[in-house]
Amino acid sequence: MALTADFGPRDIATQIERTGIKGRNLIFIDDYSQEELSNIFKTAEMLEPYYRNRIPLLEGKVLCTQFFQPSTRTRFSHETAMFRLGGNVITESNPLVSSSAAKGESLADALIVTSEYADVIVLRHPDDAVADEVAELAGKTVPIISGGYGNVTHPTQGLLDMYTAYRAFGGDFTKMTVMIATPDLSRARSGQSFGLGLARMGAKIIYAGTTGLETPDVIRDKLKAMNANFTEVNDLTIAQHEQMIADEGVDYIYLPGCSVKKGDPGRDEFLKKMAEFYFTLDGLEKIEKKTGKVVGITHSLPRNAGEFDFAIDESKHQLYFKSIGFSVALRMSLLANICGV
Repeated sequence: MALTADFGPRDIATQIERTGIKGRNLIFIDDYSQEELSNIFKTAEMLEPYYRNRIPLLEGKVLCTQFFQPSTRTRFSHETAMFRLGGNVITESNPLVSSSAAKGESLADALIVTSEYADVIVLRHPDDAVADEVAELAGKTVPIISGGYGNVTHPTQGLLDMYTAYRAFGGDFTKMTVMIATPDLSRARSGQSFGLGLARMGAKIIYAGTTGLETPDVIRDKLKAMNANFTEVNDLTIAQHEQMIADEGVDYIYLPGCSVKKGDPGRDEFLKKMAEFYFTLDGLEKIEKKTGKVVGITHSLPRNAGEFDFAIDESKHQLYFKSIGFSVALRMSLLANICGV
């Protein structure tokens, strides 16, 4: 390790100041630089001991969670993070019924009004166009964090998946190869956010999907702008997926779950195609025997029967439930860095 002028005991306030994202929105992961992302992860490591405790960095601050779509993990983890940081939470989980949105209030007006009550907002919305609308509100609202917009961006989930990989595989993304595998890459907002973050940090990415449901152009353009090391393959069998994982030295398999609601014909179509994306414990063990590598596997959750082998739950390959344990510390880091201390 090379000595630097700022070498000394770790101090959380100094670390947050070093990150330098105070007051910034988060819409796409690539809104942040490689250095900023790295500092978010360093802050999260410092906050891990407090994820079931309390450190009053944001005492007196208020988080508002405004969710126009259902959520368990994203909403609860941000709210828990704010409580662990000593702040408070106001929440709206059904705004089309119980807020002024039911009276026709525009989203822009709602966010401007909410900004008079809160210091930071986490917003989830089903419309991709919200990304542009939030960007146009810069300077009129408090910082807004995307808790998922439409089909293309879910940066806080992507950050969590990155942080899990960072902790599991030693922190050097340039040495990681990740496969993002799903029948529908066009609506895999968590997987696409993960991919953008991996690209920003220099990882190798393999997208595996099906013809006609490829990665959206907005994501593909961002990847190309970053000169990302990525490929996309379609219509592989499960045996071909497993062979590619072994041949390419994949470290981590990411399965974006089905985002299509029950009752939508697209959901049944998604699940029909899952057979060729159905990773099993036996398959992962065969890859380990062949390559000597323990491949991690995660899923965006919630999961459905038929998406992958639940026998993986109790194995060393499982990272989907373990990632939940990192979610509060990661979101504590994000909130503390954006609010400032």
